[in-house]
Amino acid sequence: MNTGTASTDTYLVTGGTGRTGHRVVTRLRERGLPVRVASRRGIPPFDWHDSGTWPAALEGTTVVYLCVSPDLALPGVDDIVAEFTRVAVESGVRRLVLLSGRGEDGARACEDLVRASGIDGVVVRSSWFAQNFSEHFLLGQVLRGRVALPVDGVREPFVDLDDVADVAVRALTDPALTGRVLEVTGPDAIGFARAAELLSLAIGRPVDFETVTSAEFVADLTGEGVPAEDAEGLAWLFAEVLDGRNEAVTDTVEEVLGRAPRTFADYASRAAAAGAWRLTDREGEVAR
Repeated sequence: MNTGTASTDTYLVTGGTGRTGHRVVTRLRERGLPVRVASRRGIPPFDWHDSGTWPAALEGTTVVYLCVSPDLALPGVDDIVAEFTRVAVESGVRRLVLLSGRGEDGARACEDLVRASGIDGVVVRSSWFAQNFSEHFLLGQVLRGRVALPVDGVREPFVDLDDVADVAVRALTDPALTGRVLEVTGPDAIGFARAAELLSLAIGRPVDFETVTSAEFVADLTGEGVPAEDAEGLAWLFAEVLDGRNEAVTDTVEEVLGRAPRTFADYASRAAAAGAWRLTDREGEVAR
């Protein structure tokens, strides 16, 4: 088995324009490392649902950041990961770093596939992204001042995506982490109602939390323009993993990066200052 990355490595970042992917790409480029961004609009184009696009994207690359959209836990994704891993190994890839999710049986199956591939593998197993409130499906709810989810009192150690990306880059470039499962969380577990309170404080206007049924949640997301299949998949994930199994906090960020993980309050303050939840009027001017 290869013992780690080398100075001649070329990095392929799948989902390279996505929430974690673009952060990983930026960090690798800041180190002066050669990076190829894999996306449907990339050159060459890359599509998880078209295996014919994989070989061209993989050609000449030796290290891959494996981020499958929309989620590893969804039915059938393990088949995609199995086939991609096979093609990657045949293409000469020597190291795979998989972005995974906590408490998901489907994700664990994908982790097993990567770890059994015969090449260097690292799993970055993440808790719930804080940036779901500002860069993904909950943005519209926060802007409306009402976070409505099919959860009640469950707590989650929300993790900042900048921490996830920092850990992922270490996993991609540091041979000492080979074979590890790096379970990354924020520093404390809070409920979704508390998250809404912290968002309110950071934004300067009320953000309420409400528990709703899965059907109501799906209807709300589809009303925001989220495809029904994606909305139903998210509702399934809420029911599957947000039951308290993921409340435990880890010290992985501090172990790997030598610093404490960012808090949810810090995330909310930074996102608000960057204008993540700035309201605009119909003419596009900032609404005071």
